[in-house]
Amino acid sequence: MGKASLRALQAFEAIGRCGTVSAAARDLGVSPGAVSQLVRGLEQSLGLTLLERHGRRVELSSWGKLYFREVSKGFQQLAYAENVLTRARNNSGIVISALSSVANRWISRKIFDWQSLCPNSAVRILGQEQEPRLGWEDVDFRVTYGRRSYVHEHVGTLFTDWVVPACSPALLAGRTIEKPTDILDFPLINVEWESDYKASPQWRDWARLVGADDRAAYSGLSFTLSSSAIDAAASGRGFVLAQISMIQEDVASGNLIVPCDLRMKLAESYYLAWDRAALERPLGQQFHKWLLNLGRQQELLSAPSGGVR
Repeated sequence: MGKASLRALQAFEAIGRCGTVSAAARDLGVSPGAVSQLVRGLEQSLGLTLLERHGRRVELSSWGKLYFREVSKGFQQLAYAENVLTRARNNSGIVISALSSVANRWISRKIFDWQSLCPNSAVRILGQEQEPRLGWEDVDFRVTYGRRSYVHEHVGTLFTDWVVPACSPALLAGRTIEKPTDILDFPLINVEWESDYKASPQWRDWARLVGADDRAAYSGLSFTLSSSAIDAAASGRGFVLAQISMIQEDVASGNLIVPCDLRMKLAESYYLAWDRAALERPLGQQFHKWLLNLGRQQELLSAPSGGVR
């Protein structure tokens, strides 16, 4: 068996990826005849038939399918290596992606602490619901939730959050919450997460927690984003079961209040995922360590003994 040339491997991989000789030729910027000639040379070198030819139409043979699976992995790795170098030369700073509500109400409010530690560090924050392809897209770190973390290779636990009833002081208008069930007499704002998450605590769950009939926990307004639901509550529209991590500053400033500190735990945790090349970037390891430490602090603050501050 001879040694296959890189150009022949490129031609074969392009046919397998593009589906036709002509499409492969366009992809490589050469003639269809050149592609066919390179692949025939590869077949002779290997002593195997990689393509089954039916007139102008070709398809991978059983040997070709097996070979393509492995060859394509090699080209993907080469593309990844080039991407790593390109991003390493990029001096635009650290890029962190997070679920939109987490980006808006947690990371964006904590990032100033990081910049106090590293004033010359540039950070770009992306609010994204879809999981990025770390290592391929221009993203160094990702904050995600629950089972979505499974798609990433390098992952660490950040924290598990809790929710608590919160509202604007204006909503009470001088009224006093004497017992937990009094909250159910006010307008209730619900957060309905996407179906691929485990269900977050709902008002009916909180009603059962305080010994009320869950039918009393009717909510006429729902949001799919926690941040939008919290904004509505801050505007005086009702009570929201808000994540502790997302309301700490609002409670500290008096924009939101927690008349009854009875918390419910989220079904899953938040996770930090990262591309291994991100740790080679300037300040990458320090940022990684800072985020994980921030998660440990939030774990303590969100738990029932942590207080809302």
